[in-house]
Amino acid sequence: MAVMCLTSASGSPGVTTTAVGLAFCWPRPVLLVEADPTGGSGILAGFMKGTTPYDVGLVELALSPLSTADALRDVVRPLNSNVSLVAGTRTHAQAAALRDVWERLGSALSDLEANGQDVIVDAGRLGLTGSPQPLLDSADATLLVTRANLPSISAARSWAETVRQPGTGWRHPGLLLIGEGQPYRDTEISKVLGMPVVADLPDDPAAAAVYHRGARPPRQFEMGPYVRGLRAVAEAVQAHVARGRFALVEEAAR
Repeated sequence: MAVMCLTSASGSPGVTTTAVGLAFCWPRPVLLVEADPTGGSGILAGFMKGTTPYDVGLVELALSPLSTADALRDVVRPLNSNVSLVAGTRTHAQAAALRDVWERLGSALSDLEANGQDVIVDAGRLGLTGSPQPLLDSADATLLVTRANLPSISAARSWAETVRQPGTGWRHPGLLLIGEGQPYRDTEISKVLGMPVVADLPDDPAAAAVYHRGARPPRQFEMGPYVRGLRAVAEAVQAHVARGRFALVEEAAR
């Protein structure tokens, strides 16, 4: 596993919440990159509850005279012994300044795998000014996060055909469903969107609030369905990446 991006088509299906939760349930050291062009660092203000000041992030990386790999090391901040963070922009206006950074950053992030570190990118919503498109296109897995209701599926459908186009879309696209079966099943959604459902998470607002806004964990949180679901997502994503890499090897051998 190397680089995984999470994004959404519209609304608020929980991309940032899922990215944070997945990072804290990841089995290997992981770097969480806040590439959402909306700005304001939802992770520092939400999960960290404003207790950690914004000192450096992607803007400082873009302005650094160092190589991208060296500058990346300077803007990484640890959240615990296993999870580190690169904070996003302070405001949405700064996102446009990152246009020429995304491709170089993608290469630097891919190199982290050699050091035993994986990467989870919160790419925010598709179609926004300053969207990290090169990261979405080059990631080892790019997952479109959507809820299993009609408005969410309808919004995702308008993007699905574009992002799954061979040669111009994402390398390894897939779906991550929130609240599968409410009301539509994974097989129905996969058929409509023409993309595989890599994993799903239960719709559990109380548990998700821990990663969304730093809420107090409910009873038996670590053993509850939401955290178990996050661990299952981690395993499913790693398997998805392995299948994609195997397919590339087979294609190259033909």
